[in-house]
Amino acid sequence: MIMSKKVKFILDKEIVADATEALLLGEFNNWNSDEAITMKKAKDGSLQTTVALEEGRTYQYRYLLNDGRWVNDGNAQYYNPIPALQVENCVITVTAEEPKVEAKPKTKSNGTEVHVAVAESDDLTKIEGIGKKIAGILQGENILSFTDLSKSTAKKIRTILDNSGSNLKLSDPTTWPAQAKLAAAGKWEELKKLQAELKGGKAKTK
Repeated sequence: MIMSKKVKFILDKEIVADATEALLLGEFNNWNSDEAITMKKAKDGSLQTTVALEEGRTYQYRYLLNDGRWVNDGNAQYYNPIPALQVENCVITVTAEEPKVEAKPKTKSNGTEVHVAVAESDDLTKIEGIGKKIAGILQGENILSFTDLSKSTAKKIRTILDNSGSNLKLSDPTTWPAQAKLAAAGKWEELKKLQAELKGGKAKTK
């Protein structure tokens, strides 16, 4: 069964400038202007729209403003360079929606109630060396939580980054699993001390 997820696209007012509308074009509408999604101006000056996209897929996209400019999303997860056209496409990976299930009481045989908590995805940018772009790439590989990251090896993460199509050679994931292990355990003070000794996710050079 194909599941879709509503994704909100926002083009910041600094990029919009004097344009009043934009067309959202990408792989989800075959880059066809006849099927383009029109974005309207919000009160804050940005252009916005919401699109239902298939979960688990990665899409490339760009914006065509009604002043004739092709522009990119300043908040894109990452970018894919197209040398032949001398442009970069924005890239988004639509992660599976975590089911929002409220904690429901379970009754033991002795009649007492036990509340079961439902875990959510973690903010991977709390790991030193991981920014919004890298977090999006990892989420696209189903590394959604600190626990997931702690169970990954630096070698596996390096391969994911190298295959992402982005230039992330300077990113060093060596300490990410160790940092994630502390975060997953809620050892924030220990994580803070470790991160104070790091720069970009790796040990500072003396």
